[in-house]
Amino acid sequence: MIDFNKFTKYSKPGPRYTSYPTALEFHEGFDAEAFDKELSYQDSSNPLSLYFHLPFCRSACYFCGCNVVYTSKEDKKDRYIDYLEKELEILSKKIDTSRVVTQLHFGGGTPTFFNKAQLGRVIKLIQKHFKNFDKDAEISCEIDPRFFTTDHMEVLKSGGFNRISFGVQDFDPKVQEAVHRVQSFEVTKGAIDIARDAGIKSVNVDLIYGLPYQSFETFKKTLGMALELGADRFAVFNYAHVPWMKKTMRKIDETTLPHPSVKLEIFKYTIDFFEKNGYKMVGMDHFAKPEDELFKAIEKAELHRNFQGYTTKGGADLIGVGLTSIGEGKDYYVQNFKDMKDYEAAIDAGNLPVYRGIKLTEDDVLRNFVVMELMSNFSLNISRVEKEFGINFKEYFADGLEQLQEFVEADLITITDKEIKANATGAMLIRNISMAFDAYMKKGDDNKKRFSKTI
Repeated sequence: MIDFNKFTKYSKPGPRYTSYPTALEFHEGFDAEAFDKELSYQDSSNPLSLYFHLPFCRSACYFCGCNVVYTSKEDKKDRYIDYLEKELEILSKKIDTSRVVTQLHFGGGTPTFFNKAQLGRVIKLIQKHFKNFDKDAEISCEIDPRFFTTDHMEVLKSGGFNRISFGVQDFDPKVQEAVHRVQSFEVTKGAIDIARDAGIKSVNVDLIYGLPYQSFETFKKTLGMALELGADRFAVFNYAHVPWMKKTMRKIDETTLPHPSVKLEIFKYTIDFFEKNGYKMVGMDHFAKPEDELFKAIEKAELHRNFQGYTTKGGADLIGVGLTSIGEGKDYYVQNFKDMKDYEAAIDAGNLPVYRGIKLTEDDVLRNFVVMELMSNFSLNISRVEKEFGINFKEYFADGLEQLQEFVEADLITITDKEIKANATGAMLIRNISMAFDAYMKKGDDNKKRFSKTI
C-alpha cells in the first residue's frame, strides 16, 4: 500500500519536458535569420513532422494552457488562413517540400471551430506544398466534441486524417461548470460515433485529473464512463495550474483543487483501472491497447516525446506553422510569434514569423537525450549514452546520480552500471526523476517558480 501523504513532498514546480531545454530558455536572439540558417543545414533525406496551430475558440475553458484566440467572427478565421497560405509560401522557399512527411497534426484552439470549407482550404494548402506523405503517416486532429459534425469528419477523412483526439477532461457536472466546459457524455459519444462511422481506427480521449471539485470517487465515475467510449488510447494529464501565465486560470478557486495526495491516489487508481481493462501505461500519462503502435514502441524502448506528445515518429524535423507554433530540429527549437499583429507583420515583411528559439549546445543535446529517454521509456540505457556521446556517464552526471539517491532509497528507481530504471510507482514521479539531469533547474533562478507542480 502506497502512503500517498508521504509522497506529497515530491509535489514541487517542475517541467513537463515536452522539450529540453524547456520553452523558458527560448530567447529572441534566435530569430528568423537564425532559423533560416538552420533550415538550410537540414538533411533532405530526413523526414518531416508538420504541426499546424488553429488557435480559435468560442469561449474559454478555464483549465486550458494552450495559446487561444477567442472569437465568433468568421472573417477572422478566413484572414488567418490567408496568412497560413503566405507563411507556407515563404516556408516552401526555405525547405525541400518534397521530403517525406511522416506526421501531420492539427492543434488549437479548436481546429473544428473552423467550418468545413475553411478546414478544407487549410488541408488543400498543405497538400499543395507537401505532396510526399508516407503511406503510414500519422495524420491527426484535436477535437472538441461540442464542435464536431459529419461535415468536419468528411473533410478530415478526405484529407487523409487517420487519428482523432477528443477532449473530455471530466464528466462530473460540478467539475465541468467550475472549468467552464459543459459537455455531456451523450455529446462526446456522438462525436466519437461520427469518427468510427467514418472508419477512423485510432481514437484518443483526453482526461485531466487535479481539476476543481474532483475527488477520488468522482474521477472513478469519469473513468467508468470514459471506458464506455471504446477509445484506442487514453491520455490522462495532471492539471497544470499556472494562473501567473494563463489569466483564465485565475477564475478557478484554488481552495477547490484536490490535495496532491488525492491526485496521486487518483493517478494510481487510473493506472490500475486501465490495466485491468486491457490497456497498458505508455510514457508518463498515456494508456494504449497492447496492439497499439505506442505500446509496441515502449516494449522496444523506441518511444519518443515532442510537443505533440508521445509518438513513434522519432527523428523527424518538426516544422511548426501558425501562431505560437513550435518547431524542433536536431539541435534547435523555434517558436512563432504569440501576438497576431506581430505574426502578420513578420509574414507581410516576407519573413517566417519567428519570435524566439534556442540553439542547443553539446551539453543540451546530451541532456535532451537522457531526459527524453526517461520521460518516454521510464528507463535509460547508460551503455548506449556512453557509446553515442563518448562520455563516462558516472563522471559526467555525478551530481545527477547523487540527486537520484533519495529515489533509490525510496525504492522508486534502480541504478546499475548499465541502466537507470523506474518501477511502476517511480513512473508516477518521472518528472521529478528527470529533473536530476536538468542543468537549468540547478541554476537556482526564478524560472523554476514558473512551472506547474509535478503532482
